[in-house]
Amino acid sequence: MRPAVLNPLFAPVENIPGVGLKLGRLVRRLCGPYVSDVLWHLPNGVTHRPRIQRPEEVVFGSFGTISMRITRHIPPPTRRQPYRIIGEGIGLPVELVFFNYHKNYLQTKYPEDRLIWVSGKIERQGIGIKILHPDYIADTPEQIPEFEVIYPQAQGVTSKLLRRILSYALPAAPDLPEWLDAAFQAKHRLPFWTQALEEAHHPKSEADLNPKHPARLRLAYDEILANQLALMLVRQQASRKTGVVVHPTGFLTQKLIDSLSFELTAAQQRVLIEIQRDLTSPHQMVRLLQGDVGSGKTVVALLAALSVIEDGFQAALMAPTDILARQHFAKIESLCRPLGVTTAILTAREKGAERERILSELADGRIQFLIGTHALLTEQVAFHRLGLAVIDEQHKFGVNQRLALIQKQKGVNLLVMTATPIPRSLALTAYGDMDSSRLDEKPAGRRPIETRVMPVSKIPELTQRLYDRIRTSPVRMQAYWICPLVEESEKTDLTAVKKRFAELRQVFGDRVGLVHGQMKGVEKDAVMEQFAAGLLDVLVATTVIEVGVDVKSATVMVIEQAERFGLAGLHQLRGRVGRGLDQSLCILLHGSRLTDTAKERLRIMRETDDGFILAEEDLKLRGAGEVLGTRQSGLPDFKMADLSVQSDLLWTATKDAQMILSLDPKLESPRGQALRTLLYLFQKDIEIQTLKSG
Repeated sequence: MRPAVLNPLFAPVENIPGVGLKLGRLVRRLCGPYVSDVLWHLPNGVTHRPRIQRPEEVVFGSFGTISMRITRHIPPPTRRQPYRIIGEGIGLPVELVFFNYHKNYLQTKYPEDRLIWVSGKIERQGIGIKILHPDYIADTPEQIPEFEVIYPQAQGVTSKLLRRILSYALPAAPDLPEWLDAAFQAKHRLPFWTQALEEAHHPKSEADLNPKHPARLRLAYDEILANQLALMLVRQQASRKTGVVVHPTGFLTQKLIDSLSFELTAAQQRVLIEIQRDLTSPHQMVRLLQGDVGSGKTVVALLAALSVIEDGFQAALMAPTDILARQHFAKIESLCRPLGVTTAILTAREKGAERERILSELADGRIQFLIGTHALLTEQVAFHRLGLAVIDEQHKFGVNQRLALIQKQKGVNLLVMTATPIPRSLALTAYGDMDSSRLDEKPAGRRPIETRVMPVSKIPELTQRLYDRIRTSPVRMQAYWICPLVEESEKTDLTAVKKRFAELRQVFGDRVGLVHGQMKGVEKDAVMEQFAAGLLDVLVATTVIEVGVDVKSATVMVIEQAERFGLAGLHQLRGRVGRGLDQSLCILLHGSRLTDTAKERLRIMRETDDGFILAEEDLKLRGAGEVLGTRQSGLPDFKMADLSVQSDLLWTATKDAQMILSLDPKLESPRGQALRTLLYLFQKDIEIQTLKSG
């Protein structure tokens, strides 16, 4: 049960005075549902309004507060022109300009000869100054704030509104028992929790917004510590869970290895030993397998599955999309059939009698390896004896989906895979409850993909060269052509995939295919099968083909508006070529206006094809927030911590969490009780339930 002291923080945002239902919906969308979420919504700017006493103190283009005496009003002849109030202040002529105004109000409220204080952005006007739409007009300077906080805002929720909401929410923050170590707190001069909140929401300068400021440092550390403690508690509990113990014979796995046309890499062999060690231990396996594109994760997963199948268990593999699931099924089924292992696929497309047959054969054990999508999570899917669950592209699933699959039966071993390399700092905060393996080696014979960068103005020339190269190539050669959008929009200059498809058909005829996310699954699969069979020379697509597509004769990847993609997305797309032994080429087409960040991103793509290096660079260029939000939906969404600049806090919090739990595994000491409050404060519900059951 949540400590009563936290109840004010978990009151709905509608309880804040002046919010109500209508505004509450907007605040929820921007911040979150609780008062605490509003408190976590920290400022990202501050406006300084210094009181200017003399002309030499004026900085044109900056904000300031001055006193002025009104000398006259200049109402315009039409409403389309601005209203002006003229006066004198700090020894200079002053002009106030209003575009949206009520004439009688201005003349009545601010009569001639009245002394007022005005604040806004000060611009030059001849020998005097001008303020367009003053932010404040007051009788005394004390009525105008010298420092004004700016918040990340959204439509309907302005900084001004958020400042008012916070003026009510901050006093609701209760004094909480201190969970920081006293020596650590003193060493880093960190304020108490409520004091840190107060200081973080009332910056006096840009320096106060720095992540290294003691108040921000304190709040970020609290958030990271809560996350790391929670992950370790889950891992601590999982290490005590009895798993399905497997006694593999090695018959099927060796038979598969002997049938492969290539040798396993040293990295694959190392990871397989780690997995086998887990499967034969009495504890449940929970392991993350990271592997760059083309590193051979699927073969490792299949060999792990065969290890449990050898001992009479079943295995399941869950992929995020229908295309990827069917790609896995086609590959796995072709390798399993000669071994006498029965496989099946289950997605939303399997219906009626076919679905009933699969469910029946799965329940009585006749299906040994099931591949599918989210359909595997439905209640009707019942295994006879599930020993291993594999989740591919883990970042596209949430924690609850991960749990739902392994809870199909008690003690199921879990292997989660991702082809999207994750920066070490983010991996530590997302998968700290798992053992981790890396495939950091490519199969022998794979050539590095050559990457070139060119402007979109070269498209006609590129199209002709591509046509000539495909026609004259002594071996079958195919190309992907990626566009960001499906249809053109008036609001963007991105090329629509349908338009590019129509243009390429004029050159390649009917040997061009089209795949995008708005197509039905059957239609997409039909086009993909044509491409895989070599019936198409060019596949025009959106990022729907980002993962899972494996066509060895596809050796050219063209990506339009490449500057709009993150490094991880570009790397995933580039990884669709270079699957065979022939030299592959990736062409990054960019627009005419490149930001410094975009130029740097394209430079990095040219210089390296190491996904783990690219992941770290992506974190530096985009920051943790954007990486988390757009690419790794399964990763924690920190509200106050920014791991791209506070990664040192992560290592500190991780070591501290380890030390805390080594001394107080169940958090029973006085400090442990305070840390329980911290866990509840950051809504670590799953982890808290784990702690209770422990």
